Amino acid sequence: MHWHAYTWIGSGEEREREEERRPGSPEFATSSVPPMRTGDWLAKPASRIAATFDDPDEAVEWLASRYGTVRKAFLHPDRVGRRARLDGAADALPRGVDVQWGEWLTGGRFVTMGVICCPNRHTAHPCPVRRPASARLPRTSP
Repeated sequence: MHWHAYTWIGSGEEREREEERRPGSPEFATSSVPPMRTGDWLAKPASRIAATFDDPDEAVEWLASRYGTVRKAFLHPDRVGRRARLDGAADALPRGVDVQWGEWLTGGRFVTMGVICCPNRHTAHPCPVRRPASARLPRTSP
């Protein structure tokens, strides 16, 4: 198993575009909005991957770094806390459990940061960096 990291910051209104957040939607692959289910990140193009890890401790370090870059913009104080989040991630990732955090930011923005297990126990999507190139991007008509 390895892990792929993803992040998204956008307006809260963008998250309401539910159709684009489902893999069956024609807009899914090209949409910037995060998927409804964590494992569906693996169905996005490989270019959406922020980082890939073979070691879960490195994935937790990435989460800590991303958290540090956005926490000052949180709209509300973090009720979970950095340490509890990281301890939970360190426990979950080696057991094959995805970790995804989402928080409202100032200015009506929302951030999602996650580390997704690959292969994923909840989805049948192939690894985005190992699937055939023809399956990575949607085909368009000329």
